[in-house]
Amino acid sequence: MASTQLSPGKLFGAFAISGIVWAALQAYILHSFGFFWVVSAADAGLSAVLLSVACWLINNNLRYYQPDKGSYIYLLVWCGALAFGCATGCRYILPLFNFGGVYDNFLKQSLVIRVFTDFLAIGWMAMISALFYSQLDQKRTEQRKTEAEKLARDAELYNLRQQLQPHFLFNSLNSINALIGFKPELARKMVQQLSDFLRGTLKKDDNLLVPLSDELAHLNLYLDIEKVRFGHRLQTEISCDGNCETALLPSLLLQPLVENAIKFGLYDTTGEVTISLRAEMDEQYLVIMIQNPYDAKTSRPRKGTGFGLSGVQRRLYLIFARNDLMETHANDDIFTTIIKIPQQ
Repeated sequence: MASTQLSPGKLFGAFAISGIVWAALQAYILHSFGFFWVVSAADAGLSAVLLSVACWLINNNLRYYQPDKGSYIYLLVWCGALAFGCATGCRYILPLFNFGGVYDNFLKQSLVIRVFTDFLAIGWMAMISALFYSQLDQKRTEQRKTEAEKLARDAELYNLRQQLQPHFLFNSLNSINALIGFKPELARKMVQQLSDFLRGTLKKDDNLLVPLSDELAHLNLYLDIEKVRFGHRLQTEISCDGNCETALLPSLLLQPLVENAIKFGLYDTTGEVTISLRAEMDEQYLVIMIQNPYDAKTSRPRKGTGFGLSGVQRRLYLIFARNDLMETHANDDIFTTIIKIPQQ
């Protein structure tokens, strides 16, 4: 769609047309007083040229200097001085054409009207220019503010990502180190899985919305690593409605949630633990529910427990500007995390 904003070029064109109309109207009025068309055209042409110069001066001044509320009186004085200069120029230049005594007498008697009309024209130009450049400055200020906010948001998202990765990497490296001595084949497999996971992580952008199917594929790489670490103790159940596989969500959003579930589900227990993830569409939202068992006496999970949950909630706010897209519940030794992703 074409932009409807008034550009400086369009503004100049509008004032050029206005100047031509002004000169034509003045020539017609002078001709109605009985002067020949040559005399009327010369008077109107010179007046229009002087008036154009004055309007250009006031416009050029307001382009680089916007007066505050207390300085508008100086702007009026400046308009009055330019109007007086235009009338004075007509008073001393037009008689040089020797149009006759009748015209010279008419010129002297019309000086007050010329000053007044020139003042109105220059004042109108000043008002339009002040409004135009004020709105232009405001638009540029808002654009700079928006760009600054975007840079700050991107920096915070990047910082969140950098905080999420190190402790997972350290845990994986410790597990690999423990496996090298008695299960070298399993250690090499875990190294390859970790490499694939980190390679996929580096290719993703925090702001990028990806299909749920791609996010689940990346999540499975992470779960493969964790299953090597915890062995048979870690079981997972992932179910996804067929109509939500193409739904979009921020990349790398599920991994910290599942990591949080594994942390509070396995770290304080010795038996098998099942982490479940279910995704479904609910009107215009992709709803994802993650559940893990927990021991209320040791884990004591609560809303916002762990950096994973707080980091995800912060990311959702930065991307969607909403604080109601994530909730947590702890009932009957089951900790549940629910996130809703708007689908536009």
